[in-house]
Amino acid sequence: MAASGRILQCLSSNFLSKRAVTVSLKSYRYAAQYSTTAPSTYTHLLVEKKGEKQEIGLIQLNRPKALNALCDELMHELRIALDEFEADDQIGAIVLTGSGKAFAAGADIKQMQDLTFKKVVSGNFLGHWSRVSDVTKPVIAAVNGFALGGGCELAMMCDIIYAGERASFGQPEIILGTIPGAGGTQRLPRFVGKSLAMEMCLTGDRITAQQALQAGLVSKVVANEQLLEEALKTAAKIASYSKVATAMCKEAVNTAYETTLKEGLHFEKRTFHATFATEDRKEGMTAFIEKRSPKFTDS
Repeated sequence: MAASGRILQCLSSNFLSKRAVTVSLKSYRYAAQYSTTAPSTYTHLLVEKKGEKQEIGLIQLNRPKALNALCDELMHELRIALDEFEADDQIGAIVLTGSGKAFAAGADIKQMQDLTFKKVVSGNFLGHWSRVSDVTKPVIAAVNGFALGGGCELAMMCDIIYAGERASFGQPEIILGTIPGAGGTQRLPRFVGKSLAMEMCLTGDRITAQQALQAGLVSKVVANEQLLEEALKTAAKIASYSKVATAMCKEAVNTAYETTLKEGLHFEKRTFHATFATEDRKEGMTAFIEKRSPKFTDS
């Protein structure tokens, strides 16, 4: 918490804007505030640590017979797993993937079939799904197959999307007489542009992994059998850097989607300034000058 204290000290001397300090507060306090006791076993997930230093959190959706349909129980378990990795100081990045033929083929239609307007409004239906996008540590989606409806929305909540060559993406809710409800109409246009997003949402048509790459929805397409390995490789690289800096960088990039360019540039500059209150910034620059590898302490 030493770096957080320094950043808050800077605030008192008018060094940082109030918005820049949210990086520190989210990075250091979110997990403690919202952490949940994890179950000894998961019913719909496979959860483990990976990497030479156990620095990567791997979460695999595990309802293959249902094509990993996102039932309430699965999403509750996902929230718990994310909370645990968020609170684990050893974890520097998280990989989320599917199993079998699907990343996730959508929400569980059987659970939604008999819901009423009153129930979904009073219960803020799907509201708890946003936990994925609130994690301060970088999350990589390794999309191995169908990413449809809620599955596509879940992938877009992550920070980086890698796709297997047989992956497909779509928002087919219109076919069911409804619309996307977990970000499909909002995130998709920001990623692929209005025209393609409209086409996908209004027709229910899917796009291939290569089309998703061309549109900017994913950053890499690899052979299915190499997908997880590639995602873990990237996660290990990210986890080797300062966790303070990666949290700040993630926050700054995400801010670009939520504010004007002028406000975003101001936020970036103040967040950049905030890194000078950390030991890791000093260590990183010193190591560069001394031509050695940095030894980050996440402080």
